Amino acid sequence: MTETRREQFQALRGMRDILPPESARRRALTAQFIAQCESADYHEVVPPLVEDLGVFLRVGEATDVVTKEMYDFVDKDQTRIALRPEMTAGVVRAFVQHRPLLPWKVFYAGTNFRHERPQKGRYRMFDQFGIEALGVDDADLDVEVIALASRFFESIGLRQVTLLINSLGEHEDRERYTEAVRQYLLSRRDDLSEASQVTLERNPLRVLDSKRAEDRQIIRDAPLVADYLSAESAAHYARVLSGLDAIGVSYTEDPRLVRGLDYYRRTTFEFAAEALDSAQNAIGGGGRYDGLAEAMGGPATDGIGFALGVDRILLACDAEGVFTPESAGLEVFVIDTVSGEAARDITHQLRAAGISADRRFGGGSMKSQMKSADRSGARFALIVGEDELAVDEVTLRPMLGRPADGEQRRVGRSDLLGELNRYCGQIDPTNPRTIS
Repeated sequence: MTETRREQFQALRGMRDILPPESARRRALTAQFIAQCESADYHEVVPPLVEDLGVFLRVGEATDVVTKEMYDFVDKDQTRIALRPEMTAGVVRAFVQHRPLLPWKVFYAGTNFRHERPQKGRYRMFDQFGIEALGVDDADLDVEVIALASRFFESIGLRQVTLLINSLGEHEDRERYTEAVRQYLLSRRDDLSEASQVTLERNPLRVLDSKRAEDRQIIRDAPLVADYLSAESAAHYARVLSGLDAIGVSYTEDPRLVRGLDYYRRTTFEFAAEALDSAQNAIGGGGRYDGLAEAMGGPATDGIGFALGVDRILLACDAEGVFTPESAGLEVFVIDTVSGEAARDITHQLRAAGISADRRFGGGSMKSQMKSADRSGARFALIVGEDELAVDEVTLRPMLGRPADGEQRRVGRSDLLGELNRYCGQIDPTNPRTIS
């Protein structure tokens, strides 16, 4: 009888599985980001993974995110929906729907989807951290938001990060500037790369983001947004820069910096990891998006925020050799060479007392179980053999060679928690237990 060969599935292109220990590293990174946000009284918001397509169309129909990269489809209710390609639009939609008290200061950490060409540090399924602050028209809030991102990078050990900053002005300023850039680029159209010629038709400002060699000189000669700022916009920008100076956040003004989404106004910024290749070194950015809430059907509301790319951040950490947190590690691995009953009972009792513990299932020789203990990285092996079982004891063997853990010794099962507590310090003092 011929066995039917089954198809072996793999993750889709641009998607991937995140396995241990990388998953633990990402969890630690998330915890570090949350700590920074909560220190400034930002609270978590969790928007849906899918939204009505119209929510993301407000991002700007001239952007690649909307025109080429969104995963959108008609669901079984015949509603046209999309997997979120970014999170600001969904957060602002939530603000408009629920009308929380102002100012509304929130953070998020979640997964987004974009159907773009996969490359190092950029996947079709990717995680972002970010914050949004709505309801305040104050340049000092811009300073706070930028400083939060800067402090986060410092907290994980990144030192080769440059903050680039610019102002796009008010809506009218941006429109005048966009038209000036359009006319200039049209005059140089034949000299632009083919890709930039296509971009020019949809969104002239996006051409300024091009890293292609044939576009560089053209971009260098393009009009500067500073020449199109109103007095109010210029004053706002000056206040942001003076605030960053006052609190010691270093920055570089980049008059060519624009953001890829249409909702940005006034302050715009980006963080570049200098340890990465310059063409792919943006690890986060953001800016003001005054007017986005109004576009969502809500009242005119000022807003500012940023989004940070988790994959790029970790690549930057690798390049600088930082943020390689060690696993918390297992404290006890139980070896039972008799029946397995002692291992079953002791591991559960240790866990109930707050001590991490594991065992090998399916039995095995002392040698094979010790190999499992070695692979686990446990601090102690706890051995139960015929001799120990006969006198209700266990053998406690230090595994990591720490002098402070003492030598191998026999311990009564009723005294085991107290003995481990001397070294692990994990037992809940309000709920003392013994092992019997």
